[in-house]
Amino acid sequence: MGRIGISCLFPASWHFSISPVGCPRILNTNLRQIIVISILAAAVSLLYFSVVIIRNKYGRLSRDKKFQRYLARVTDIEATDTNNPNVNYGIVVDCGSSGSRIFVYCWPRHNGNPHDLLDIRQMRDKNRKPVVMKIKPGISEFATSPEKVSDYISPLLSFAAEHIPRAKHKETPLYILCTAGMRILPESQQKAILEDLLTDIPVHFDFLFSDSHAEVISGKQEGVYAWIGINFVLGRFEHIEDDEEAVVEVNIPGSESREAILRKRTAGILDMGGVSTQIAYEVPKTEEVAKNLLAEFNLGCDVHQTEHVYRVYVATFLGFGGNAARQRYEDRIFASTVQKNRLLGKQTGLAPDTPFLDPCLPLDIKDEIQQNGQTMYLRGTGDFDLCRETIQPFMNKTNETQTSLNGVYQPPIHFQNSEFYGFSEFYYCTEDVLRMGGDYNAATFTKAAKDYCATKWSILRERFDRGLYASHADLHRLKYQCFKSAWMFEVFHRGFSFPVNYKNLKTALQVYDKEVQWTLGAILYRTRFLPLREVGMLLILEGFPELCHPILVATEHLKSARLN
Repeated sequence: MGRIGISCLFPASWHFSISPVGCPRILNTNLRQIIVISILAAAVSLLYFSVVIIRNKYGRLSRDKKFQRYLARVTDIEATDTNNPNVNYGIVVDCGSSGSRIFVYCWPRHNGNPHDLLDIRQMRDKNRKPVVMKIKPGISEFATSPEKVSDYISPLLSFAAEHIPRAKHKETPLYILCTAGMRILPESQQKAILEDLLTDIPVHFDFLFSDSHAEVISGKQEGVYAWIGINFVLGRFEHIEDDEEAVVEVNIPGSESREAILRKRTAGILDMGGVSTQIAYEVPKTEEVAKNLLAEFNLGCDVHQTEHVYRVYVATFLGFGGNAARQRYEDRIFASTVQKNRLLGKQTGLAPDTPFLDPCLPLDIKDEIQQNGQTMYLRGTGDFDLCRETIQPFMNKTNETQTSLNGVYQPPIHFQNSEFYGFSEFYYCTEDVLRMGGDYNAATFTKAAKDYCATKWSILRERFDRGLYASHADLHRLKYQCFKSAWMFEVFHRGFSFPVNYKNLKTALQVYDKEVQWTLGAILYRTRFLPLREVGMLLILEGFPELCHPILVATEHLKSARLN
């Protein structure tokens, strides 16, 4: 009987034999090879599954970390615990052109680590709603009666005072920051309004309110605050926790002797309002930028710590907001049509039966332009491509390289390694009617915009009546959606030179279930010295006042710092 011995591959104690009945000798070698291959295959399989299990385990841990960070950001929808003595509060009043809004923020006591920022969140009432209130009209309406401004703003401050524990009022900073509406007023009127606030508010409220807490901020400051706000909510100022996060190597301005540091890649912002458009993004130290377009600032609580020093390009373009652009467009077609009628003896637009054919209005819609007592009649042709071509000259682009709207210099953007968020009109244009807010895709957006423009107005009205559009979309949005879609597209791709295949723009109203306002960036920037003050007070209480001097010096330095 044939016998197969298996001993050469294993230790002696593993020796055993098989006696196959009727097995031809010629199969002995083949059987040995099959057994050896099977053992090797089993070992490889075991190794493979071990690797998969380990990778899944750590991948799951990485995902869990990200999920925990997400939960940390969305759990602030819970009601603020006003009985917790360690919770601090801050107030920002946004005095805009059409109205004023008050935002109340809160944060726990700082952890003492100078590398960490304050964990600022919007305060929420017992019903878990943000503590926010808005009043109309805009503060600039009191330009000729500044003595009434304090009475105007008092309801907002009373609203905040009701929500913030009384014992916390004296240590709660109040900032009243005025934007576009106040910027256009003469300096004397601005000063009169601010003086009334600074004089009367301390009489009726105990908030921490000094002379520097009420001011008219520039478009540049507003852009920086918006940039800080979105990156704070996204967690881009936090420490790097895993290898999957996008990072950049940064050379900190003023620290040439130090090596570059690795930190999270920040996101840029695009914001198109009714009157103006803004762009802001971080630029490297090696990029030369004019001072009026650059903001360098330290978000850290210690002036000597450079981990949170940022260098941000900010540009604001008046007249490039959605409504202002439409007004400029109407002014142009009115003037040019009147001139052509005069030269050619035509009557275009002078009567409803001879309307001006507007490619930027939906198909067959009728509209009118009123100027200097004259009326021009319009009828939409809904031609998205022709609309884009018609409005391109309004970009005021030059032939120079590295320029954007109005020929303003724009530092290079590394499109393959960047991320941008689009707010206001960028979101409304993509979501309110077209229902595609979020990740922006130029081809998809263009097709949807073309289809919308080419749809008869009667059909659009029918869809509107059936509630097929966003709840806050009104007839004004429907009428000018075609124009604003073309305007947004041209500003983004032609004005700011983003390629049509750019995939890293997200249009948004909220991030992590929170509406992101520039006021969040403002409170974060303006309270960044508070952790140092807390440490200083602690040293005094512990009996080490001599150690507090450098801290107080740094605090005063940060108090007086301003965005350039």
